[in-house]
Amino acid sequence: MKKELFFIALTVLIGANLFAQKNPSKFHQLKEEFATPNVFRTASGAPGHEYWQQKADYVISIRLDDENQRIYGEETITYINQSPDELTYLWLQLDQNMRAKNSDRYKITTSEMRDQMSLAALERLEPDFDGGFKLEQITDTKGLPLKYTVNGTMMRIDLPKPLKAKSTTSFKVKWWYNINDYINMGGRSGYEYFPEDDNYLYIIAQFYPRMAVYNEVEGWQNKQFLGRGEFTLAFGDYKVSITVPSDHIVGATGVLQNQNEVLSATQRARFKKAENSDTPIVIVNQDEAVEAEKHRAKSEKTWVFNAENVRDFAFATSRKFIWDAEAVKFGNRKVMAMSFYPKEGNPLWGKYSTKVVAHTIRTYSKHTFDFPYPTAIAVHSNRQGMEYPMICFNGGRPEKDGTYSERTKYGMIGVIIHEVGHNFFPMIVNSDERQWTWMDEGLNTFLQYLTEQEWERGFPSRNGVAYKIVDYMKGDKKNMSPIMTNSESILQFHANAYSKPSTALNILRETVMGRELFDFAFKTYAQRWMFKHPTPEDFFRTMEDASAVDLDWFWRGWFYSTDHVDIAMDKVSWFRLNTKNPVTEFRVDTKEKNENRDKYIANIRNKEQLVQVQTERDTSNLDFYNRYNPFKVGMAEKEDYKNYIASLSAEEKAILDSGKNYYQIDFSNLGGLVMPIILEFTYLDGSQEIIRIPAEIWKQNSEQVSKVFITQKEIQQIILDPHLETADVDRNNNYWPERKEPTRFELFKAKERRSELNLMQKAKAK
Repeated sequence: MKKELFFIALTVLIGANLFAQKNPSKFHQLKEEFATPNVFRTASGAPGHEYWQQKADYVISIRLDDENQRIYGEETITYINQSPDELTYLWLQLDQNMRAKNSDRYKITTSEMRDQMSLAALERLEPDFDGGFKLEQITDTKGLPLKYTVNGTMMRIDLPKPLKAKSTTSFKVKWWYNINDYINMGGRSGYEYFPEDDNYLYIIAQFYPRMAVYNEVEGWQNKQFLGRGEFTLAFGDYKVSITVPSDHIVGATGVLQNQNEVLSATQRARFKKAENSDTPIVIVNQDEAVEAEKHRAKSEKTWVFNAENVRDFAFATSRKFIWDAEAVKFGNRKVMAMSFYPKEGNPLWGKYSTKVVAHTIRTYSKHTFDFPYPTAIAVHSNRQGMEYPMICFNGGRPEKDGTYSERTKYGMIGVIIHEVGHNFFPMIVNSDERQWTWMDEGLNTFLQYLTEQEWERGFPSRNGVAYKIVDYMKGDKKNMSPIMTNSESILQFHANAYSKPSTALNILRETVMGRELFDFAFKTYAQRWMFKHPTPEDFFRTMEDASAVDLDWFWRGWFYSTDHVDIAMDKVSWFRLNTKNPVTEFRVDTKEKNENRDKYIANIRNKEQLVQVQTERDTSNLDFYNRYNPFKVGMAEKEDYKNYIASLSAEEKAILDSGKNYYQIDFSNLGGLVMPIILEFTYLDGSQEIIRIPAEIWKQNSEQVSKVFITQKEIQQIILDPHLETADVDRNNNYWPERKEPTRFELFKAKERRSELNLMQKAKAK
């Protein structure tokens, strides 16, 4: 008895010692990768006691030229230097210069000739759009010219005298620019032309020179805007006057200040009703919008909006707009959820948009902080989606007959959730988008997934689900970059900055940390850094600080590498204790040999084909051994067993009588990304059990580990990662007994070809 117990323990210990010499680098702490904590940013991930950030206030006057599609603007910027540094110059972002003919964006865009090319493709080779800011004046508040230098999408203003710490300066800029046709030219904003009624719908952003961020991490964040890395901006207060044709409806960042001047009495009454309604109230209906499309006003109106503590400003304007709104309560406050859309967006937008806006700010608030702004607006445009404080531009257009596909419906709901959700990341938790796309897109896409699932059970979410990232994760590593890559240098942009980080956070929540720990830590990060400028380390450190979970291995694997998850069950070995009971185990080896003999093919055929063998023909050849029953228990064996039992202690007898099974499972980490090991045991009686082993099992050897599992019941089947939690790219090595899953190609062949008609159209046809 003691000998058998010792043998089993020895087997496991030898395995552990063999593995102990391997390189544990995947669990090496991220000390070298992280910035050193200081008085501005602590080791816990919180702002330090001397944290500071700059402030920029704007007074802007804008005029939209609806005949020529131009923006004319003047602004006064008041810049408050809250840093301890003396500044001799200021940097402003001129994002429209990305569209200037001499833009670096055009110069660095690769291109090639083909045998057949469309006119649009040829035009992209030699852009003729006269884009970019046309700067007319840059002066101080007294009208005296300021010296400035334009470098691509950045402008440096040289101050007449240094701006000392804790002091303020103001200056003025006057400019104009041509608005781009974003349908044909692309872009985050611009206009869409509707030839059917000869009208324009404008979604306007990046329309004014904006202060770049200055902080203790980057100094001036004046990295050129090349089209991908988005916008890093300081918080401030805005007063913006927008002059448009008098038949236009305007939606914008902030709160409308002059309702009496720009809205009719009917519209004001409807808006008042919406302020007390938890369902959408139409302020401008479709009939009114269609009537407005028929005429072009020659007069103008100026809409005035105020916005406090925002990092940017955007607006949308058109005579085509339908407008609806409802109120969302946060304690004693009301937030107006609103939508602006042309008739081309109906019936989809009127049915869903404002309800989705309201649902989004409620759900995000539950996971972060109460939505602090007074409005949240979705504007329908014929583009995928773009976000700004309190307003966003979203696609999702039905067919002209009013029908829409399931994909269009859920795509529209998803993009509204995503873009409205950006109010939280990065409009409030104000990360550096020019440097780290994932800090807003990845975190936001994760919360988008949670919000979609709370909108409709089984919502077909595109991102955030572990098994949906598998195809990307197992791809060619030459075409991948780590998540921790600068925005302009990312390969496979969407998968890297949206899908992978959102999936990683979902895995953290569901598999590594658990919902309770994760939700508390994530909310702590959001509340620590609302209206501030966090870095990646601030997020990583806060998630660990608020949960007491060491996650350096997780950040290293998911964010700093291109490794993937592929854990294999190489071998399952089954051990049982030898009880030495002659009734149940006497000469088991002989019995197994006899059973194997009966299965051997030659013996089977001999039994069928050999009519008689010699001992059957002449029985005198038989002796003691032919008549001996090896499985019969004699008195000697019984006496030996009795003496053996008497020699055991009570503890040894308990182990002997337990009937336990010992299963040693050998695992390999083929993908390189260490993860928890999750096993589902199915026992012979049909019952099941989930076993969860933390990722730290790989600490001593990140390539191979063994683990012994002790069960009361015999195991019939073992599945590794049964609920598809870890994004394991090869499930064919996840089963014991071994089994193969059908390949993606085989599943694809079984699918029905997609019809040209959407389901609503097919139903109408019937």
